[in-house]
Amino acid sequence: MGTLNMLGLAKRVGARFLLTSTSEVYGDPLEHPQKESYWGHVNPIGVRSCYDEGKRTAETLTMDYHRGAGVEVRIARIFNTYGPRMCLDDGRVVSNFVAQTLRKQPMTVYGDGKQTRSFQYVSDLVDGLITLMENKYTGPFNLGNPGEFTMLELAQVVKETIDPSARVEFKPNTADDPHMRKPDISKAKSLLNWEPKVSLKQGLPRMVSDFQKRILDEK
Repeated sequence: MGTLNMLGLAKRVGARFLLTSTSEVYGDPLEHPQKESYWGHVNPIGVRSCYDEGKRTAETLTMDYHRGAGVEVRIARIFNTYGPRMCLDDGRVVSNFVAQTLRKQPMTVYGDGKQTRSFQYVSDLVDGLITLMENKYTGPFNLGNPGEFTMLELAQVVKETIDPSARVEFKPNTADDPHMRKPDISKAKSLLNWEPKVSLKQGLPRMVSDFQKRILDEK
């Protein structure tokens, strides 16, 4: 509904419209890495489908307004992003692991921890969104860091950054959890001349120092 309202506003005032979509439109992908041309593999009635299908519908509406009403649109498919000032308890895996380790709690890993994600630092995403808005291409464009980590590898990087004695606690996996997630960013590289610059090992300490301050304030 929010997307529909904003598309109506963009049509009325002649604005350029940016849809921040998500890698979740690919669902649990059968193609790896994921290109923008891939239509996805989504369970339409699963526990995650309200988010996956909500974003897919938002992309449909955006393209309908573009084709039918001439609204100038841009679509970015954002992959996992992390950085300072995230909510401490937002449930995302990087903030979970960092907050748990700083609080001396074990890191919660769902399933066997072999599912993969790609982690992009927030400044790279902001650069990508600005570049997309300043260019002539509608998209969609994958905006993400193609560096791919299993959850256990991510936990190891968090341990090395914060506390080598940190522990991992395994819990049953959640339903419809994607097994793999890695963007193919060749389209953004060639058309937008964009690619991420900050590796996980460079970006994570910046996030940790911010989380550290705020978790200390809790006490």
